[in-house]
Amino acid sequence: MNEIAHTTAAAAEQVSTEQLSTEQRLRRELAACYRLIAHFRMSDLIFTHISVRLPGPEHHFLINPYGLMFDEITASSLVKIDLDGHAVESSPYPVNPAGFVIHSAIHGAREDAQCVLHTHTRAGCAVAALKCGLLPVNQISMEFYERVAYHDYEGVALDLGEQQRLVHDLGDKTVLMLRNHGLLTVGESVGQAFLRMYYLEKACEIQLAAQACGELVLPPAAVCEHTERQFNEPGRPLAEGELSDPDGVQLAWAALLRLADRVAPGYRD
Repeated sequence: MNEIAHTTAAAAEQVSTEQLSTEQRLRRELAACYRLIAHFRMSDLIFTHISVRLPGPEHHFLINPYGLMFDEITASSLVKIDLDGHAVESSPYPVNPAGFVIHSAIHGAREDAQCVLHTHTRAGCAVAALKCGLLPVNQISMEFYERVAYHDYEGVALDLGEQQRLVHDLGDKTVLMLRNHGLLTVGESVGQAFLRMYYLEKACEIQLAAQACGELVLPPAAVCEHTERQFNEPGRPLAEGELSDPDGVQLAWAALLRLADRVAPGYRD
């Protein structure tokens, strides 16, 4: 009996250590993500938010300390909260109420939404205000072909009643355009959510530039569908002579972390 108890305690300690290690890694990745959003000029002072869910059944997640600029955020300053918005650990910082409304809704509804990233960029807000939404104008935008959901504007996201409508409108998509508001991406990792936002922002910029120049030329739907699969299903069965790039996201995120280490090494603290 003592041997069993000792084994069980040792296993529990190992799980606890692994979770602590995972949380520290996620804290650093999320802090790096904030610094990268600031570096690429996709921040809006203190008013948008990025979150990552922590392992475990509690649905605890990390989010930015309200009041800090994105280039000030560090791994240790991130606030851990539950789905009800209560701090899990003591922190000198509050949490943006709108951030809680949006992020807790999605984390609670989507197991695959490990990271949720929301921005108020100029190009993103402009395309979110267009009736046509995002168009397959360029190769970059075709990653999101038929993968964009839309949510109509209801005011500043301070109403808990909006959570169900947000979740319903997002459905199983990975991108949500908040009409007259901004952009939102979800990912199974911090890196995936960031890269989706980085290229979604570029897609919006390219679309606005093309629309300002004249009549758009859009590829056929079959080409858009094929290109979307190339981006999002690299592991699918390939046609003869077709290649795939299954490691692109991981390689790009590793490169971005090296960039964060160069331009904002304090994020790790």
